[in-house]
Amino acid sequence: MIEVLNRQKKVRIDTEALREFAELARGTVEEAKGGSATVVIVSDERIQSLNAEFRGKNSATDVLSFPFGEEGDEGRFLGDIVISAETAERQAKENGLSLETELRQLVLHGILHLCGYDHETDDGEMDALEIRYRNELGIAG
Repeated sequence: MIEVLNRQKKVRIDTEALREFAELARGTVEEAKGGSATVVIVSDERIQSLNAEFRGKNSATDVLSFPFGEEGDEGRFLGDIVISAETAERQAKENGLSLETELRQLVLHGILHLCGYDHETDDGEMDALEIRYRNELGIAG
């Protein structure tokens, strides 16, 4: 199960549509099947604080992932995905995407991180998987 919590008030978010997509993505990403996660939508201010605290980067970012649990643990809690609504909205405009599409891309990106993928350290494996799953889920951007 995926839970979506909206903890900001600046950007209108359809949390039910995002939850439905997150469930679909969870069922598509092999390593995420059977797991649960929480997606929390926050402000730039809040994500900047989390980014500084957990990554040592004092700037807003689009998405942070906080994995939890052991791999291969059926029914496990995968972790938390935190998305900045304001950054997502800006990026959507910059990339000519709808906010819904941008949020879907960020949810998928976060799920892949929860499953142990890391685009900063692998040799393009996560990026290739993300493109494949974007195509499968109809969110190619």
